[in-house]
Amino acid sequence: MSLAIIIMAAGKGTRMKSDLAKVLHKANGRPVIEYVLDKTTALDPDKTVLIVGHQADKVRKATSHFPVVWALQEPQLGTGHAIMQAEEPLSFFKGDILILSGDAPLVTLSTLRKLIESHRNQSAAATVLTADLTDPSGYGRIIRNGNTSDVSRIVEHKDASPEERLIHEINSGVYVFRSDTLFHSLSKISDKNAQQEYYLTDVFSICFENGEKVSACKTENADEIKGINTVEQLREAERVLLKNSTDSRS
Repeated sequence: MSLAIIIMAAGKGTRMKSDLAKVLHKANGRPVIEYVLDKTTALDPDKTVLIVGHQADKVRKATSHFPVVWALQEPQLGTGHAIMQAEEPLSFFKGDILILSGDAPLVTLSTLRKLIESHRNQSAAATVLTADLTDPSGYGRIIRNGNTSDVSRIVEHKDASPEERLIHEINSGVYVFRSDTLFHSLSKISDKNAQQEYYLTDVFSICFENGEKVSACKTENADEIKGINTVEQLREAERVLLKNSTDSRS
């Protein structure tokens, strides 16, 4: 089965209190983006598209030793807009597309393989990596169809009912899509919202409207889905990455 990967790496990362592109901040001496690219390279995809924006030239230079192509997102108009920039480099690709964030280096290779396998076994149009959080505040909730892997809705925290807010299974922001589903759905989303941005999560509404199968695959280690938005979170990521590296050598 064919696999392509899109990595979102265009953000500035204002809360890092630095003008440096967020994915270039170093964890244990290596840019954060390298940890993500190590895993994507190990998956041996047909093509990896890295979406660049803020300090694009620096990000290109820092990732030039990896087998990637770059797509420029300028200006940055949301996550959906970021993925739209990969349509041209993947115009002839037919298969599954894994979507990752360049500032989320903790997801493991084994979890990504499990996610892709689950997507294919379920014959899903889209599959969401999920996790159970003790405090899911602020995260989109996964509403499953009974006890199955099928997802009937993804509800943002602000839109969730009191009963839905009791759900602890959340959307990690890591996805696998069939390529035709992804780009067809992206063509239907709008920037008619408070931020005037195109949200990747709006793609799921299109999938549900079209009756396409959306599946969920849960990781048992919620730490894997943590991204890096602050210096404190970067330090915590360093500790986890160092522990993981030590464990893999023991």
